[in-house]
Amino acid sequence: MILTRLPVISVRCHALPWPADPGKESMPRVAIEATLRLPLGPVRFTTTHLEYYSARQRMAQVERLRELHVEACGHARTKASSNYRSGPFEPFERPVAAILTGDFNMKADDAACVKLREPFEGEVPRLVDAWAHVYPGVKHPPTFCVHGTGHSKAPYCCDFVFVTENLAPRLKSVRVDVHTQDSDHQPVAVELG
Repeated sequence: MILTRLPVISVRCHALPWPADPGKESMPRVAIEATLRLPLGPVRFTTTHLEYYSARQRMAQVERLRELHVEACGHARTKASSNYRSGPFEPFERPVAAILTGDFNMKADDAACVKLREPFEGEVPRLVDAWAHVYPGVKHPPTFCVHGTGHSKAPYCCDFVFVTENLAPRLKSVRVDVHTQDSDHQPVAVELG
């Protein structure tokens, strides 16, 4: 879910891949994308909850998130050169600047997480792990099973915030609230300036 006090330009719901993976419990997953008007300009916010049990499905979902980012960047370039300014063919704003967040159900060194951070071809900005950018070389604090080990033997980080590399210099802080017990996941807060 995305909650905001900022003006919403557009909202999209993207179904993520759900390939069969025999013997693995799973469910359909989605990514919610909202373009918001920030003081620094329009930014695409996407949140998701990727598959927990199936690494195959999680990798397919990461690849789709990458495709959606490439698609949005293509739309940003198209809108800039479009002759349509009103009517049914007016392109909705899908800016290059983006934030991707959620419960990714993978650790920072997981192959799917590494894939998510890989560079793109052309003029598509890379997705940068906000924590790693602000605190290079510092391990992510745990965000899952901090106050109980019902799902894991030890706490670990699986909740991330990624920003496009053009937003990375604007990162002022990233923090994890390790004290709240409102969920089995800890909130991650990012401040841009």
